[in-house]
Formats: sequence, C-alpha cells, structure tokens
Amino acid sequence: MTKPFIKYISIVLTIYLMSYVSHSVYIGSIPALLIMGLVLLAVNFILKPILLLFTLPVNLLTLGLFSFIVNAWTIMIADQFVADISMGGFLNSLLAAFIIAIFDHLLRDMNKG
Repeated sequence: MTKPFIKYISIVLTIYLMSYVSHSVYIGSIPALLIMGLVLLAVNFILKPILLLFTLPVNLLTLGLFSFIVNAWTIMIADQFVADISMGGFLNSLLAAFIIAIFDHLLRDMNKG
C-alpha cells in the first residue's frame, strides 16, 4: 500500500471511531467522512508544510511536539471545508491528530511485515 492511502485510512478510521467516543464529533454521512479524508490529505499536502515552516522555531524549542498542534490546526481547517462533519473544536482535533499518528504508524508497520 502507498503512504497516502495508509494516511487516508488512518484519517477515516480515526474520525469514525472518535464519533463513537465523543458526542461532540459529528458525522452526517459516510460520503462526508470519505470526503473529509480527502480534504485533510489535500490540506496536509498543501498547507501543512507552510505552517510547519512558520512554526519551525517553536517546533524546535518543543523538540517536535508542536507539530501535533499544527496537525490539529490542519484538521480544524479541513473541518471547515466539509459540510456534514464537525470535529467539535481544538481538543478533539488535537486528540484526532494523536490517534491518526498512532494508526498511521501501526498501519505502516503492518504493511512492512
């Protein structure tokens, strides 16, 4: 499997599971969830490198932990583009950023072996 496809699966799986765990995460329909995955991939591809460049000094001071904040911002930005999805704010987006990173890592490890 390719890296973008694994990332896409991680995004969709995370948002779907978070809708069951947190009542503030809302998914209106499955097509909206799939579109959210594509929009978040696009935002990560286009906007995330620019955000990481602007926040590089803070990211260096925090030894890379600030990148999770940038990931939460990208989730919140993508949330604004998809009508039937609501992530419920910054903390849910931050939690989703952590879970996406974990799923992405696990799926890539499973793909290697």
